[in-house]
Amino acid sequence: MSEELFDLLDEEGNPIGLTKPRSAVHRDGDWHRVVHVWIINERGEVLLQRRCAKKDSYPDMLDISCAGHLSAGDDSLTGALRELKEELDLKVKKNELVFIQTLKNSTKLGDDFLNNQFEDVYILRTNKTIDDMDIQEEEVSEIVFVPYKKFKEMVNRRQPDLLIRKAEFALLFEVLDKQLRIE
Repeated sequence: MSEELFDLLDEEGNPIGLTKPRSAVHRDGDWHRVVHVWIINERGEVLLQRRCAKKDSYPDMLDISCAGHLSAGDDSLTGALRELKEELDLKVKKNELVFIQTLKNSTKLGDDFLNNQFEDVYILRTNKTIDDMDIQEEEVSEIVFVPYKKFKEMVNRRQPDLLIRKAEFALLFEVLDKQLRIE
C-alpha cells in the first residue's frame, strides 16, 4: 500500500501546489490540513476516542471524537465525512457538520516528527449511540460518551490520559456553553 499524500500549505494555510507523503511531511515539518470532529449526543455528552496503541503520535490517549489528515485533493468537509465513515462507520450528510473555526498548531513530537497543521474544527450533533458505531481498530481502541460537565472537569484537572488541546478546548467550551447551551 502506498503512503498517503498530503497537500502542502504555506504558513497562512494556503495551498502551494505541492504534495508529499505523510512521513516526509511530519519529518520536514511541512504545513498541512487536518479535520477535527467533535460529536455531541442529544443528552449533551461528548464522544471521546482512545487512540490505538500503535499510533505514531499520542498512542493510548483519549482524544477528539474523530480526526484525520486531509488526503491530497480533498477539501475539508469531504475529509471530515470520510474520517467519520472510516473511524466510526458513521455516514452523515454535509449539512449535519457545523464548521466552527480553523486553528493553527505546531507540535514537535521528536527529532524527526514535527506536526505543523491547520485544524478545521467541526461539531456534529447526533442521536447516534455507541452501538450505532463501529470503530476502525487500526486507529481507535475504544469510544465513550462523557457528560459535558465531566469532560470539562477532565480538561480542567488535566487528566493524564486525555490529550490536552488547550486552544481547541477553549473554542469548544465557548461554542457549547453559549451557542448550544449544554448544561
